[in-house]
Amino acid sequence: MSTTTTQLDKQEVENAVQEMYDEVAACPNKEFHFPTGRNSCLHLGYPEEELNAIPASAVEPFAGVGYPFLAEVIQPGDTVVDIGSGSGVDALISGIKTGPEGQVIGIDITPAMIRKARKNIEKAGVDHIRIIEGQAVDIPLDDASADVVTSNGVINLVPDKEKAFKEIHRILKPEGYLQIADIVLSKPVSAESKADPQLWAECIVGAEPVEVYLDMIRSAGFENVTVIDRLDYFDRSSNESTRKAAKGLGAHTIVLTGRKA
Repeated sequence: MSTTTTQLDKQEVENAVQEMYDEVAACPNKEFHFPTGRNSCLHLGYPEEELNAIPASAVEPFAGVGYPFLAEVIQPGDTVVDIGSGSGVDALISGIKTGPEGQVIGIDITPAMIRKARKNIEKAGVDHIRIIEGQAVDIPLDDASADVVTSNGVINLVPDKEKAFKEIHRILKPEGYLQIADIVLSKPVSAESKADPQLWAECIVGAEPVEVYLDMIRSAGFENVTVIDRLDYFDRSSNESTRKAAKGLGAHTIVLTGRKA
């Protein structure tokens, strides 16, 4: 495949993802093929008291796939980077855990989500959280600038996952932590499905078999990579074809942690 074609395919995927999550931001009460909102948060393990502590307008368009804070690695005073910060749920919860002496930087590619997250941070009345535009494969932050990187249901949407994990490794301080909730598979996706940008945006075909995914993280330079939770995320989808496709590929959520050497 030529370089031009590869770049075009990646751009098509990015466009499809932006369109999907622009719609989630604009119409949070619409029924999507994946679970969203407060009920999804509670199902995934978010404590009710954490959700009650942040604006409801952040929770309504939530589209994460797990509860990455199970890793319990964020400490008061930490600098946390949230890759794919969406409407701001995980950035706001991270901000509670770091306290005002810490710093949280959310990064997203979707303009509508960025605007929504900034409004939610303003509603929350906090000044140690900020949202910037950027991509997982080209994070606009300095080397060794973060204590923790968190991400929720995002890396599966990135075509070049190896580069994303290398970027995450680059911005982490030595002995910094990674906490991720993401979709993985039990079996590989066909090349035909992989070539469909719309299917990427629907969170299944961009995912990798679990061992491939974990090996990418280790190859980027992380150690003690450990899966701490698994769950059937798509069993709550209202779309029968989505549930069927997920079951056929063994698509499920893992929550994991790792550490930069």
